Amino acid sequence: MHESLRRLAPVLLLPAPAAALAGGEGIPDPAAGWDRLWDEMLVDITLIGVVFAAVTAWFMWRFRRRHPDEEGCPPRLGTGAAVGWAVVPAFVFMADDFFLAAKGWELWQQYRTVPEGALEVRLDSAMWSWTYTYPNGAVTVNELRVPAGRPVLLRMTSRDVVHSHFIPDFRVKEDSMPGRITYLWFYPKRPGEHVVACAEYCGLLHSRMAGKVIVMEPEAFAAWYRAAGRRADAAARDEGEV
Repeated sequence: MHESLRRLAPVLLLPAPAAALAGGEGIPDPAAGWDRLWDEMLVDITLIGVVFAAVTAWFMWRFRRRHPDEEGCPPRLGTGAAVGWAVVPAFVFMADDFFLAAKGWELWQQYRTVPEGALEVRLDSAMWSWTYTYPNGAVTVNELRVPAGRPVLLRMTSRDVVHSHFIPDFRVKEDSMPGRITYLWFYPKRPGEHVVACAEYCGLLHSRMAGKVIVMEPEAFAAWYRAAGRRADAAARDEGEV
C-alpha cells in the first residue's frame, strides 16, 4: 500500500474483497440493479397514483351535487368501516414502501461488497484533477483506463477538500475526502468511454473537474498496462539518479 494510505488506514473503513454475489450467476452489476429498482419504483408510484386518482374521481362523481339546493347527507360509517378506510390505504402504501426499501438495501449491499479479482486503483482527488495510480506504479490524470469484463475498485482520498467521484453511466458516486479512504467499485462490461464528474461543490472551477473512464479490450489494456508500467519504472529510476 502507498505510504500515505498506510498512515491513514487506521482511521478508515475499507472493504475486504468478497466473493461475487448473485449466487452462481456471475458478478453482479449494480448499475443494472439500480436501473431495475428505479423502473420498479416509477411503476409502483404510477399504479398507486392512478388507483387513488380513479377512486377520488369516482367519489367526486358519485357524491356530486345534483341541484343547487341539495344538501349532503353522508352515511355514518361504523367502527369497522372507518378503521378499514384508514388502515387499508395506509397498508398499501407501507407494504410498497417496505418492499422497495428491502430491494434498495439488497442493492446497497452489492454496491458495498467488492467482488474477488477486482482491479484495484488508487485515486487521489485534488482541485481540479483525478490522479489514478495502478498497482504497477503507472499514473494517469483525469483518465482511468480499465479492461472490459473485470470489476474495478477505486480506493480514494483527497489532497485538499471533499470531492465526489461520479461516473453516471455506471450509477456510482462516492465522496473522497482528506484524512479518510473511501471506496467504490463498478463493472465495465464493454469497451467505450464514460464521463467522470465531481458531484460535490469543491470551489472555484468545480464544474471543470471532469475526466473519463476508458474501457478497453482486455488484450489492449494489458499491452497499455505493461507499457505504462515500464514508463513509470523508468521515471522512478531517473528521479533516483538525480
